[in-house]
Amino acid sequence: MTALPSPRFDEFLRYEALTALLMAYVQACPNLVSVRSIGKSHEGRDIWAVILTNTATGADIDKPAFWLDGNIHASELTACTTCLYYLHHLVSHYGTDAQATHLLDTRAIYLVPRLNPDGAELALADTPRHIRSSTRRYPYDEAPVDGLTVEDIDGDGRILSMRVRDPHGTYKKHATEPRLMVAREPGEFGGEYYRLMPEGTLLNHDGLSIRVNKDPEGLDLNRNFPAGWRQEFEQPGAGPYPASEPEVRAMVEFLVSHPNIGAAVSFHTYSGVILRPCGTRPDEDMPPEDLWTFQRFSALGEKHTGYPVVSIWHEFKYHPKEVVTGTQDWVYEHLGALFWVVELWSPNKEAGVESYKWIDWFREHPVEDDLKLLKWSDEACEGQAYVDWRPFLHPQLGEVEIGGWDKMNFWRNPPAHLREREAARFPAWMTQIALSLPRLELLRTEVRALGPDTWRVRLAVANSGWLPAYVTKQALARKQVRGVMFEIHLQPDPAISLVSGKLRMEGPHLEGHAPRQSQLAFLPEREITGDRAVGEWVVRAPKGTRIHVSASAERAGTVRAEVSLD
Repeated sequence: MTALPSPRFDEFLRYEALTALLMAYVQACPNLVSVRSIGKSHEGRDIWAVILTNTATGADIDKPAFWLDGNIHASELTACTTCLYYLHHLVSHYGTDAQATHLLDTRAIYLVPRLNPDGAELALADTPRHIRSSTRRYPYDEAPVDGLTVEDIDGDGRILSMRVRDPHGTYKKHATEPRLMVAREPGEFGGEYYRLMPEGTLLNHDGLSIRVNKDPEGLDLNRNFPAGWRQEFEQPGAGPYPASEPEVRAMVEFLVSHPNIGAAVSFHTYSGVILRPCGTRPDEDMPPEDLWTFQRFSALGEKHTGYPVVSIWHEFKYHPKEVVTGTQDWVYEHLGALFWVVELWSPNKEAGVESYKWIDWFREHPVEDDLKLLKWSDEACEGQAYVDWRPFLHPQLGEVEIGGWDKMNFWRNPPAHLREREAARFPAWMTQIALSLPRLELLRTEVRALGPDTWRVRLAVANSGWLPAYVTKQALARKQVRGVMFEIHLQPDPAISLVSGKLRMEGPHLEGHAPRQSQLAFLPEREITGDRAVGEWVVRAPKGTRIHVSASAERAGTVRAEVSLD
């Protein structure tokens, strides 16, 4: 048997190395791991999905499933690492850990570590560029004619900042820490001031005006999903129409063709927070049962990971007047599956900045926070997170200094020595979600003779999962799920016929074993066995005939049985 791979989680893999690693898992654990391409990226790379399940206990499509993805945004590479960490965790613990073993025996995991391989490859290039998402030029396929293009101009493999002395500049050196640039006070004058701008080159510079060009690759793949999609003037980067981009279309088509997916997590960076729906409406407009479910699993997320969980609508907006839609809205709003976005990694918390409000902090925060972050760079990152300013002769601006925050390697992603620690926060939470998914189980089959060649056949099933078979009320409202479907499979034989019942018939929606109220509730629970259902048929057939029956629920899986008429 091939040995299990031993990946390093402190380094980011280029596409070929990532592909080789995934195939090595398939070779080492062919009974647990398979890899398939769910589509091609803009540049023609395969988008790999890892399917994790014990094939000896059934096919993945017949089991309830959990989806996770990462790296939809080009430079958010720790998202890919976190997916790979969970892959390794499950396969390395299978057979020795009860939860990992039961999970892969009874459920399926669909794992896409790098949804956007083109953008990640550009971020990892020898001369990197840090774009938002896809490498496709959008909305226009043309080069800029002037302005500042962000790029690594001194060849050190990093894209930092440039500072230029200017009496009208916005920033000045901190009084006691001259490396740190701080904002001028209102009404302040008479000091030494600077303009700050990204590292890059200028085209057709007139000696006065500087405008930072947008990346010609202006897509944001997370704005290309169907739910809440809006045109470019209202939601930049959304693409020409919903799911126009191959990476998004691949994910959409996979999830739609795999209705067994009942819950999902998408990894991003950064902020050190877990985001829950909704993004387009407040909590009071959600189905209360769904809100309670999200709150229950979110509390588990806080317990397992140490990350707070917040509502996107109420606590994580880029601007208080803007609504931003993405994967989370489509997966919950359209499909009715549970969904969370994880923004991995918080340099703020790492530096001891505890009290801050996500997006608002980037608009304004006390200079004491910057000093804590600078101290963290010096002591924990060997001075590499905040790079000392050094002179550089700029081809258009002349004498400038380059330095400041290395956002790619210390803000968008943790430093190498902390990447595995961040990834290790999540397996326990994701496993608990996946093990809570609905699961259809066979209770029993019954055959009773009603005459010499007439038989009553019954198939009894139950949902053994914590969640109901429909998972959310939103799924019911959007008609994404049906009740349990019973089916009898009769041989094409004139001696065999169906007397009563239907070849295929819909039963009830099965509840899970989650309590809907406490034991001290004012009124007793009425539906004690809402997790069970029975399909019944009357068949005319010779004694000894073998009949196949089955039951299925989109998100709870499929069970099959064979009965003998005797």
